[in-house]
Amino acid sequence: MKNKTFSRIYQMAKPHMKSIVIVSIIALILGIAEIIKPYLIEIVIDDYLSKGIVEQGILTIGGIGAIYIAIVIIGNILDFIATTTTNMMGEEIIYTMRNRLFKYTQNANIPFHDKTPAGKLFVRITNDIEDISTLFKDVISTFFKDILLCIAMIGMMIYLSAKLSIIALAVIPFVIIFSVVLMNILNKIYDKSKVIRTYMNTFFAESIYGAKLIKIFNIQNEKQKECEEYTLNFRNTRSKAGIIQALLPGLLTILENVGIALIVCACTNNWMGITMEVGYIYVFITYIRQLFEPITRIIENVEVVEEAVVSINKVYDILDEKQYLENFKDGLTLDKIKGKIEFRNVWFSYDNETWVLKDVSFKIEQGESIALVGKTGSGKTTITNLINRFYEIQKGEILIDDINIKEINLQNLRSHIGVILQDPFIFATSIKNNVRLNKPLEDIDVQAAIDLASATEFVNTLPHGIEEISLERGNSYSEGQKQLIAFARIFAHSPDIFILDEATANIDTYTESLIQKSVDIISKKKTSIFIAHRLSTIVGVDKIIVLDNGKIVEQGNHNELVKTGGYYSKLYNAYYESLG
Repeated sequence: MKNKTFSRIYQMAKPHMKSIVIVSIIALILGIAEIIKPYLIEIVIDDYLSKGIVEQGILTIGGIGAIYIAIVIIGNILDFIATTTTNMMGEEIIYTMRNRLFKYTQNANIPFHDKTPAGKLFVRITNDIEDISTLFKDVISTFFKDILLCIAMIGMMIYLSAKLSIIALAVIPFVIIFSVVLMNILNKIYDKSKVIRTYMNTFFAESIYGAKLIKIFNIQNEKQKECEEYTLNFRNTRSKAGIIQALLPGLLTILENVGIALIVCACTNNWMGITMEVGYIYVFITYIRQLFEPITRIIENVEVVEEAVVSINKVYDILDEKQYLENFKDGLTLDKIKGKIEFRNVWFSYDNETWVLKDVSFKIEQGESIALVGKTGSGKTTITNLINRFYEIQKGEILIDDINIKEINLQNLRSHIGVILQDPFIFATSIKNNVRLNKPLEDIDVQAAIDLASATEFVNTLPHGIEEISLERGNSYSEGQKQLIAFARIFAHSPDIFILDEATANIDTYTESLIQKSVDIISKKKTSIFIAHRLSTIVGVDKIIVLDNGKIVEQGNHNELVKTGGYYSKLYNAYYESLG
């Protein structure tokens, strides 16, 4: 692991240093206990059984047995405490990291979400956080104990017989070589499997969200083939890892038994002048077995460690990327916005290469209603995105009430702007909560907003009224009904500036006429911006701004623009010709 990874692990572990110290102390005690237990057996064999006695001074075989049992019981209690402590630490890390990562996604700007697939973020928040937790719950709980146990065993073996220790430990270099080589191979495999898993889960998320479209175009078989390709690649990489994981313990077992055989041969054949009693041979064999137990455990945890390391780096690669975080702390806080909007020579590009808006300038006076008109890709929605400061412009200024929006607190700015999109998002909760959106609104305020949105009739047909729970993404409602809820949501929050981006496109003519009355009432009081392909819905606005290829080509009211016979007039005539 690189220094950066160690630093990241330390950041996560730092708040839990007290727990780690406790676990380390317990690990030291358990290591000492593991050394003492075989030594007690050696005493019984060499000092009692070999001499045919059961008592020597104040110690008896029964007394030694009682000490042995006491050590076992105390060791299990301490092991329980250590395991519980690390489990709690792991759960706390899950809690902290998952909330940190979710907070990042909520504070990240729109460009971050534009370039980051939702499925990838799901993997980071779910699978990767679980992998990180496993590192602390399953590995940390045994790591310190295993390290201390290895050191203690080797120290005790050298203390008993340095010569025999040299022979017995001759296999350790081979253990290290095999482990390092195979761990490097595993590391590459786990890196690859992580990448495949991310793509695979992104594919699953898209396929589930797009289930209706898949059925419409009857491409289930094609999607199934894609699924099989992803899962096959993932299975193959995991299978390779599984082969290596299965190979390593077998190699370690062989080396362990080679070490035991060397001990027996050395003692029975007097290698290097070694002569030892039966009890000491037992202790050495026990120690060599116990030495390989933590080594095997460490190796078996390689998969956990490698997956956790990859997950830690992927999670922190997001968390450490500060450029995408929006600043919600600084800036002016305005209690009220009058609603005057001005674009001054605004240039904007999504990719810093292709200009979407080119030297755009216009004014919207307080309480004025305007419409943005133009072909698809002309820059209409981009203008509304920039008013919300979802993106930063490259050149020019955008002002609200003669204040540059960059000087206004971002959350405060957006709290004064209400946007209704063509495809509104409905949460899987009650209609009341979808309207309130966690704001402290009373039921009477919610109902008033529903009435204003002409949604009362629709809501009253539901079994539980405003308490009716929606299916995921509002799938229990029609497109028009979802739009009614979205209008009620905006009316309930009563922003100072209204933006309607094709908001009535999915609503039937009758419902649209009802909503239009509500929109007319509000647009007379509040600054309103409309984007609509149905040109019949915007003929009454105060001003129409016509865009083409990122530039403003015309401005004026409906009658003025029709009389000029220019770009808008052609669009308007083409629209009515299409109707009939």
